[in-house]
Amino acid sequence: MNSIPSSSSSVNGTHGVNGSTQQVFPEENGLSPHSTYEHDGFGSHSGQANGFLLDRHNAEIVNHLYHSGFQTGNYADTVLHVHQGHLVTYRLHAIILSRSPFLAHLMSTSPPGNGNVIHLNLERDPEVTHEGFAAALGYLYSSASLALIHEKNCRAVLASAHLLGGMEELCSYSYDACRRSISVDTIDEWLQFIDTLPPTSDGTTTPDLTQTSIFGPYGQRLRDDVFNFLVVTLPQSLDIHPDSISKSGVNGRDMLLQIFSRVPFDLFKTAMESQAFEIGSDQTRFKFAKDAIDIRKRGIARGAEETVVLSNFGGSAIHITRKLKKRPLWKVNS
Repeated sequence: MNSIPSSSSSVNGTHGVNGSTQQVFPEENGLSPHSTYEHDGFGSHSGQANGFLLDRHNAEIVNHLYHSGFQTGNYADTVLHVHQGHLVTYRLHAIILSRSPFLAHLMSTSPPGNGNVIHLNLERDPEVTHEGFAAALGYLYSSASLALIHEKNCRAVLASAHLLGGMEELCSYSYDACRRSISVDTIDEWLQFIDTLPPTSDGTTTPDLTQTSIFGPYGQRLRDDVFNFLVVTLPQSLDIHPDSISKSGVNGRDMLLQIFSRVPFDLFKTAMESQAFEIGSDQTRFKFAKDAIDIRKRGIARGAEETVVLSNFGGSAIHITRKLKKRPLWKVNS
């Protein structure tokens, strides 16, 4: 049995996943290795009982793989070194890693004679954290990793799962967790994330695949979710709508203004011009956009000139424009 030293750089061994001693088994799904079964009235197992026996047997195997294989590293035949800020080393099993197309490629292209040691450099992928990567890696062994996903690491798990490939269920699960985590308390973090994504291609340019590939289609989905939160969910939760904005929605309007004063320009423009942003009449939206721009010019829009125009022609009645302020030219006297 392999022994893993007790060091902060090791994820396996007695530390468990990501330095945790917690062991997670899918007992809530009725797959506990300690479950029992009953005989039918004729002294033999019914088809349902046989199915339950198979489920229990499979669960025991999966739990053994996850605990003794992934968490402890017993009988490992492959060493994976993950570089990001600091080095984390995993003792793993090639047959399990081959479930990931990405890791299968790494193993097949690894130089001969290296003793089944592979290296993965994630320095250029800050969204793939060690914690998120460990959860996705553990999912190759067992669905127990789902219990490790929470609001703080769900985006890192999504990025890691998409990078490793072959685990669409985990991508969907972590994406749903990301979508649910968008709130007033987390919106600034999500705005910073959206600002790092390349702009959506209008068909005339080629998207930057080096930036979009880490999240794949989920990057655009998350952008859309943040937009929907800003334009629809947030005004409704703050009680800002045509019937209440002039009565009880004053405080809510102020909070909405503060949030939109920090929204990146492309998202701000799209939101202000969207008919889905229902906070009152066109004049009301125009006044809101104007007030938001007044706040933005002291913060996020400093160094640029943003303007809003109310139009009476077709299409959106609100139009937002932006241009960078020109620096004054200093004449040098000879």
